[in-house]
Formats: sequence, C-alpha cells, structure tokens
Amino acid sequence: MKSNFLNIESVSDEVQDKVKQSLKFRTGNFVWRVKFSAPLNPATVNNKNLYVTSLNQMPLKTRIRYDSINQYIEIEPLEPYTENKSYILTITQNVKSRGGKNLKKDVQLQFKI
Repeated sequence: MKSNFLNIESVSDEVQDKVKQSLKFRTGNFVWRVKFSAPLNPATVNNKNLYVTSLNQMPLKTRIRYDSINQYIEIEPLEPYTENKSYILTITQNVKSRGGKNLKKDVQLQFKI
C-alpha cells in the first residue's frame, strides 16, 4: 500500500483491508487514528498497550488520547519521525473493551514516512 504521504510496508493480515489514509497535509509528526467498533476501557489505553518503535525496537515518545464518543485512539509522536526510516505501530491485545473483551492478536503496522 503506497501513497504520497506514507508508505505502509506491512500490516497484520486480519486488519489489512481496514487500513486507510486520509491526510490533508504532510508533517514529520504523523498522528495515527485507530477506530474501534466498541467502547474501550480507558484504563487499557496507554503507552504500554499502544506504541510506536523503530525497526530495532527503540520506542518513540508518544501521547495517547482516547475519544470515547467517536471510539478512536490517537497516537501522536512527541518527536518527529525520521524520513525514510521504518517504524512499527503496535496495538497489543491488552487493549480491552468496556465489557472486558480484548483483541484476538496484537496488530502491527510497519510504515515509513
């Protein structure tokens, strides 16, 4: 999946058809927005359960926000991504719904700005 903004290099199979890009402008601080089909337990929405790393597993500092009305999470880098360097966005199965259900598997998306 290529675009003028972001090169998505790989995605977990079960969510491949759900990854979409809708960007109005390009910056080095691309904010991920992950939409869920059920309300989440806000206590499980944190930097331990959702994170971005470089390919060599070095974590990036991020700010995580949960919009409970629209049921999405925003993952904002607190430092700019390096152009032409690959990163991995990980959403672990520790993210749970309000009813206590979790993802069946971790979701990973590898991308390059």
